[in-house]
Amino acid sequence: MNRVTLTRKGEILHEGKLVETEPLMFLGFETLLEEGFTLRSFFRIFEKYTQLQKLNAFFSSYMDQYRSSPKEGCHYDGFDRLEFGKTVEIIGFPGKPRLEIYHSLFGAAGNEAVEIRSVPLENMLDMPLKLGKLKHIVFGDKVDVLEFDTVFNLFEFVDGIMWELGFQGTLTACELRR
Repeated sequence: MNRVTLTRKGEILHEGKLVETEPLMFLGFETLLEEGFTLRSFFRIFEKYTQLQKLNAFFSSYMDQYRSSPKEGCHYDGFDRLEFGKTVEIIGFPGKPRLEIYHSLFGAAGNEAVEIRSVPLENMLDMPLKLGKLKHIVFGDKVDVLEFDTVFNLFEFVDGIMWELGFQGTLTACELRR
């Protein structure tokens, strides 16, 4: 089976065995998260598998923030966990429809999604991180929203989280101008 498990320690397991080198060959594999996986676990993966850092041009700044954060106790009271999800939107039906597919990282309080862009990285590192569902949204005469179980491959997981974290510094940058 083309599946990997990401561990709390930042390891990649394939068929129960530790991936020692060459993590790039697993980017297309379905990804599962070990119980207790956190955002800190996510960053530990890049400490162990440095090749993966090349997937994002801004990754070094994320690692700097991660390394300068406290080593434990990085929780945020505004939500229970972080969730990584996938959204498929069909826009413009009836009319000239288009399809958009994107990933998102958000806080979750019960069943409610919470925006994380204003939450500093250091406040989320020890929050549990779970894989969410696929949300299918159809925009047209009315809006229909359906949710499905789905799979995420390793590339989607890494790239999607990096994309969302890229918006973390926006508020800090705005405050620096004041």
